[in-house]
Amino acid sequence: MPDIVTLGELLRQRAAAHPDRIAIIIRDERVGYAEINRRANRVANGLSAAGLKAGARIALLDKNDTNYFELQFGCAKAGMVLVPINWRLAPPEIAFIVKDAASEMLFYGPEFAPVIAAIRGELGNIPLVPLGAGGRDGYEAWRDRQSDGELPARSTPDDTVLQLYTSGTTGRAKGVQLNARGLLVSLPGFKNMGVCREDDVYLLAMPFFHIGGSAVAVMAVALGCPSVVVRDIDPKALLDAVATHRVTSSFLVPAVILFMLNVPSVGDTDLSSLRLILYGGSPIPVALLKRAMAVFKCGFGQVYGMTEAHGTITYLGAEDHDPGNTERLKSCGRAIPDVEMKIVDADGNEVPDGTVGEVVCRAVKVMKGYWNRPEENARAIRDGWFHSGDAGYRDQDGYYFIYDRVKDMIVSGGENIYPAEVENALYGHPAIQDVAVIGVPDDTWGETVKACVVLKQGANATADELILFARQRIGGFKLPRSVDFMTEIPRNATGKFLKRALREPYWRDRDRQVN
Repeated sequence: MPDIVTLGELLRQRAAAHPDRIAIIIRDERVGYAEINRRANRVANGLSAAGLKAGARIALLDKNDTNYFELQFGCAKAGMVLVPINWRLAPPEIAFIVKDAASEMLFYGPEFAPVIAAIRGELGNIPLVPLGAGGRDGYEAWRDRQSDGELPARSTPDDTVLQLYTSGTTGRAKGVQLNARGLLVSLPGFKNMGVCREDDVYLLAMPFFHIGGSAVAVMAVALGCPSVVVRDIDPKALLDAVATHRVTSSFLVPAVILFMLNVPSVGDTDLSSLRLILYGGSPIPVALLKRAMAVFKCGFGQVYGMTEAHGTITYLGAEDHDPGNTERLKSCGRAIPDVEMKIVDADGNEVPDGTVGEVVCRAVKVMKGYWNRPEENARAIRDGWFHSGDAGYRDQDGYYFIYDRVKDMIVSGGENIYPAEVENALYGHPAIQDVAVIGVPDDTWGETVKACVVLKQGANATADELILFARQRIGGFKLPRSVDFMTEIPRNATGKFLKRALREPYWRDRDRQVN
């Protein structure tokens, strides 16, 4: 693909070049590129006919399905922005995102009807469109009433097409504005490095509300490849999908790799089609990586990045995955083409190789900014450099190593969890006087959430009671898995929690402060 185009034009080109090539495989359905393009055109025309203007935010609450492609590329053709919502969030969090994005239409899957009913009163008069519901008011009927003609171009490659929400350090999610240029600019470099090929068959297992799902989905379309779409993470079903559809490549978080390795039939499944497994989202234990390499018998590539950089900024290629070089396996790789990186101290000055500091990057891939968050933008992007909040170092060969987090973010199963959100959810319990949340190592999830709690004098509460209290306020994946009751939580002179002191007993035997 020599030039960066809009997502709408990208799909139109793929449909024209390969109309009958399979684009999406899900359940027993196979949909070609020409058909996906027709459906996306109908979505674009339907949104336009509803009176929505360029730049309108369109919310989607559903698990992975064909409709994601129809809506993502349909919104792009209409010059609008898709806002896929993390369906694992609690209803109040979902309502916040819908309202924060100023969404002008909301599409939702049938299993989320109870959530929509619970928050309907908070959403004003926003039109709601049920997916897979049948009847005149359902999505498919609405879509198929529209024209399948191409709309005139309504956007440029630099206009926002996707707004993904990432948790905020203040406990409120932030909308990251992403565009076609950022999603596609690295594709030539990825092809040169062997990350992707035009004859690949992709297994899309990561949720599309996550950059690891949405960015790979767009990349597959850009290459004109078929994508095997997985709605739920079922480890055995993932293995079976590889064998059945001769999958060559997938992006997986370490926890999913572990689950697949633990399927009893993994050794009897034909995985010979696999060419490359990309992994990221959280650091992977070296022992788990070596086991995966031995079982899957394919190339492995680690990607490191963040939503704010449209995904990947470093890559550790298959050639660097030598089981005998344990130290190299701990690296997240080197900066990819078109990305500048460095390690800086607290004043923004670059530090020597081998010195731990904050990872910062500068690239076309860096987000347009957080939606309606000027102060957050000013903190995150300084003098053109995006500050990741991750602490790490670079060795003399240019390989980067993530050592710790400047922020207190917890990464559990590839999901980012900020302690402030969990602390806020717990603090309203009448028995709690003080609470601090930390991440502790876990061999399955990488990290899990631990709450350190001080109870009010004379008050009583059990760990189960506190977790149940929080469950009504935040998504289940953010809940504490354990609670430590303390008489006092250590703080510094300015009153901030000494999180390092709280974490130290659980991490002292680890060689890195991430797992």
